[in-house]
Amino acid sequence: MKKILITGITGFAGSHLAEYLLSQNENEIVGVHSSDRNINNIEGFKDKIHLIKIDLNNTEDTARIVSEQKPEVIFHLAASADVGKSFKDPLGFLNNNTNSQLNILEAVKKAGLETKIIVISSAQVYGYISADNIPTNEKTPLKPDSPYSVSKITQEYLALQYYYTYKLPVVILRPFNHLGPRLAPVFAISRFAKLIAEIEKGKSEPVLTVGNLSAKRDFTDVRDMAKAYALSADKCALGEVYNIGTGVSFTIAELLDKLLSLSKTKIEIKTDQSLLRPSDNPELRADASKFMTETDWKPEISTDQTLKDVLDYWRDIV
Repeated sequence: MKKILITGITGFAGSHLAEYLLSQNENEIVGVHSSDRNINNIEGFKDKIHLIKIDLNNTEDTARIVSEQKPEVIFHLAASADVGKSFKDPLGFLNNNTNSQLNILEAVKKAGLETKIIVISSAQVYGYISADNIPTNEKTPLKPDSPYSVSKITQEYLALQYYYTYKLPVVILRPFNHLGPRLAPVFAISRFAKLIAEIEKGKSEPVLTVGNLSAKRDFTDVRDMAKAYALSADKCALGEVYNIGTGVSFTIAELLDKLLSLSKTKIEIKTDQSLLRPSDNPELRADASKFMTETDWKPEISTDQTLKDVLDYWRDIV
């Protein structure tokens, strides 16, 4: 059995990654989480993992856990990830995402382990992308447009520094947007689905507030993304950076229309200026050919199926 440590295991992607790895029946999963807020995300398989509650910003606790557990692979997913909120708390985002990454790298180095560290970065690191760089490959210049994107770039560069200086085996993944059940409603599509479910049950007024609907994004189903993460540990080259996405983008308006078509309830759409960000890329679309070539991965779940699953998820909860 391969021992795998997942940080942020109770989160959206972390819980799906754990569930997928468990389904392979060849992995022992250690999960790190900082609060019980999203513990329901792992309720169906909580008894099959070793769950540890710590703050990854605590250097000593992080070092102790890594030294005690001696994982063969660490998937580092724990991070503050709300891009909009990062504009309101830039220092908090920089401190949290940078410190946790540094503590993991230091813990592996000090323990003298050969643990492979999969750093989950973000396509947000590309920031302002010119039209001639769409679809976006790994050589596209990084032009950060939010405190969140700066924090993820810092995570990447810390990992690369430890790779070049100390030969720590790191792989950096840049996932584009992903979507599916368990996604927090701070993110637009999940928020829309939750509101539609509430309106259907008469729990909310039939009005849906929106921000920028013209932005185009490349959405991968989180269950396909989980498989991609798992493959990266075995297939990707050390010290390399990989985009993960479908190569197809939709406007937020198109996805909202698809969600609304799944409901028979009449809903009014209103723009809320408070939901607009100070900056927002017109389009994010992945050139993931490097990752696909090296891993043979490809997305399998259609966008329509994903949206249906997200809406049904919220219908079961609200």
